[in-house]
Amino acid sequence: QVQLVESGGGLVQAGGSLRLSCVVSGSIFSIYAMGWYRQAPGKQRELVAGITNRGNTNYADSGKGRFTISRDNAKNTVYLQMNSLKPEDTAVYYCNAYLGTTILHNWGQGTQVTVSS
Repeated sequence: QVQLVESGGGLVQAGGSLRLSCVVSGSIFSIYAMGWYRQAPGKQRELVAGITNRGNTNYADSGKGRFTISRDNAKNTVYLQMNSLKPEDTAVYYCNAYLGTTILHNWGQGTQVTVSS
């Protein structure tokens, strides 16, 4: 059974930084594209950043220039470096594998990011 365990969230002031990590177990991590998603209260979950199995990245407009996604296949881990955080980045952040627009695994518990103004 695939497990996704996110960590690294917290409370930070606007302009601050956080680095999120997601460890994946029970899956052949290296063959899948991985994404970071977030869900703010009252809003739908949205893709923030994605990285292919070859390391090609893509970002939602909201994170371009501020967020960096990376992966370490040896550690079955995907990261999200978030800089210049804004209050509107406040959300629960999740990772998952995806194929096109299809999410491949059950969601983990996520990690809460709260940015104060």
